[in-house]
Amino acid sequence: MTRNSKHSLIVALMMMAGVILIALSLPHNTEQMDTLLSHEVGKPWRNPTLIAPFDIPIEFDEQTKQEITDSVDANFVHLYKHNNQLGDQKVVLLNKALSNQPSLPASVRYQVVNQLAQIYLDGIIDNDAYEKIKAGKMTQVSILDGTESTAISTAQMHSVKQAYAQIDSMLAGSPYQEIVRQVGLNSYLEPNYTIDKEEDAKWYNDALNTALTPPTNNMVQMGEAIIFTGNVVTPEKDAIIKTYQRMLEENVKKRTGSDDYTLLGQVVIVTILFVVFYVFARLMRPRVFSNMRRMTFLITFMTLMIVAVLWIVKFRPNYLYLIPFAMTPIIVSTFFDARTSFFVHLIVVLICSLVAREQAAFIIMQFLVGSVAIASMQELTRRSQLVRCAALIFITYCVSFVALELVRGIDIQNVDWHYFIYFAVNCVVLSFAYVGIFVVEKIFGFTSTVTLVELSDINTPVLRQLAENCPGTFQHALQVANIASEAAVKIGASPQLVRAGALYHDIGKVENPAFFTENQMGVNPHDALAPEQSARIVIQHVTDGVRMAEKNRLPQVIKDMILQHHGEGVTKYFYTQACKANPDGEVDASLYTYPGPNPQSREAAIVMMADSCEAAAKSLKNHDEATIRNMVNRIIDSQVADGLLREAPISFRDVETVKRIFAERLKSFYYTRISYPDDIRPKPQDTNDAPVVKNAE
Repeated sequence: MTRNSKHSLIVALMMMAGVILIALSLPHNTEQMDTLLSHEVGKPWRNPTLIAPFDIPIEFDEQTKQEITDSVDANFVHLYKHNNQLGDQKVVLLNKALSNQPSLPASVRYQVVNQLAQIYLDGIIDNDAYEKIKAGKMTQVSILDGTESTAISTAQMHSVKQAYAQIDSMLAGSPYQEIVRQVGLNSYLEPNYTIDKEEDAKWYNDALNTALTPPTNNMVQMGEAIIFTGNVVTPEKDAIIKTYQRMLEENVKKRTGSDDYTLLGQVVIVTILFVVFYVFARLMRPRVFSNMRRMTFLITFMTLMIVAVLWIVKFRPNYLYLIPFAMTPIIVSTFFDARTSFFVHLIVVLICSLVAREQAAFIIMQFLVGSVAIASMQELTRRSQLVRCAALIFITYCVSFVALELVRGIDIQNVDWHYFIYFAVNCVVLSFAYVGIFVVEKIFGFTSTVTLVELSDINTPVLRQLAENCPGTFQHALQVANIASEAAVKIGASPQLVRAGALYHDIGKVENPAFFTENQMGVNPHDALAPEQSARIVIQHVTDGVRMAEKNRLPQVIKDMILQHHGEGVTKYFYTQACKANPDGEVDASLYTYPGPNPQSREAAIVMMADSCEAAAKSLKNHDEATIRNMVNRIIDSQVADGLLREAPISFRDVETVKRIFAERLKSFYYTRISYPDDIRPKPQDTNDAPVVKNAE
């Protein structure tokens, strides 16, 4: 299997995994019904007009149901079990325990035992039930005997605590009170009336269901409209819609295999959209498609965004417009081109529309919002741009929403302004897209325009070190950054990336500043070295620069600029010296060649050309326009001839544009001032003819 085939297979497998995750997250049948029939009582019906496909009995609305339930709760007599033998057993045990107390008179013992017997005869019930009895909420309980129940009054019943207090109070102030306590009176008190949980629940549910069953002649007939779009959902309509939903769910359960067909349809739709994206990336963005890291990000980002939306809507259908879909084009366009970001946004919106109640309106709104986001965020360089973008998106949401409501025939006075709060929250969340961009940078190793702008600050530690140790190199880097960034603007490359790369391309010279001409102060250490040694030191500034970049955690794109700014070029000066020193021998050119690779991007190619042209311009004795233009043409043509630009996606037209910009900018850098001779002095005036002027200068 070739490398390209293996790459394509991995991308296809990642997309397949994304399709599976999305399909599992999509709502199936009843879940989708919940979304399509979601509504709020007292709010307009936002879905299409609902027609009854079959007869639907009209059930009680929620308020009526609650009133019926409260009435059943208040009047229902709970079923209890009566343990007839428990009281006799406890009385016998207490009598025996008190008999073992010789100091306790028999009369007192009989009194306590008889009181316990009477309490059990009245009935002991659990504490919760006793509180209801005291509150007047449980005046009776039923004792079930087979299929018949007998109601008995609870007026004389006791709780364990109250029964203990009653017996204890009989002996209050008596010397025998402590003796009775010592036998553990609590252990002889236990409820002999306990609720029959199983039967009680059964009888309660029967009573409730009977009370909640509506009349059989009250129903919506098949073909009759349940509710029209824009009508307010009343409690009565809410009850009918819920009945309709319940009956639909029951019908779905009866149809075997329907879930499989729903899942199949969803998988087919999602698969088609992912295949379209695969074709788009492969044919229209081959450099993106061939980069595994970039394709992994795009597929992962789309999948996670869609899955997150589906799970949010599954539990909160009304939150669909709270989700900042514009986050997709903003984040993607930060690292990719506008067309790719729009295509990704469109895929996300189309898949998520499967769970939208108004699919057409949802797609139109998100299409407009995505377009506005991409147009207003072509280059994210300042935080204020996100705020401006969020404001524009809010306006787009509001205007498109109102327009779509009018198209549907809804009076502007009946527009649900509650959605404007959703749009506002959506845009507030969107203004924090910086966090998402930062996370993507750290996880996938991308570099945003914001980071490049921050790196271009000359007060960063690396650039300050370069300015202090290599002032000549620092000035050279500034000049290269200026002419290269202007050329990048003209040919449509990234000026921020070019400028940042140009500022850092020579940071490796910090290790040996005196070995580079721009930092020398009249002494050239290369005079004492062999050409091979000099070449090794000069070439080493590339690897030293990469090492410094890694130490300071600079982005990979900056390290690429450092590696590629000389490409696989030859240090021609030292190579020529070596050839002259060995006219009869063969000089190994690899010892005088930079490690490369050659520039892989237009930005790296611009920096390489600007670096060579700016350095050569300093050595010119004559800086007129023709001389500079010839120098620029000669150097860049030499780089093209040496094959240093063959791996960069830059056209001949772009190269000619770069030449023209370089020549113009270098000419302005080295323009010739008018010479003012300092050996001419004004002729002194005759003191007799003119007054003396002191301190005239």
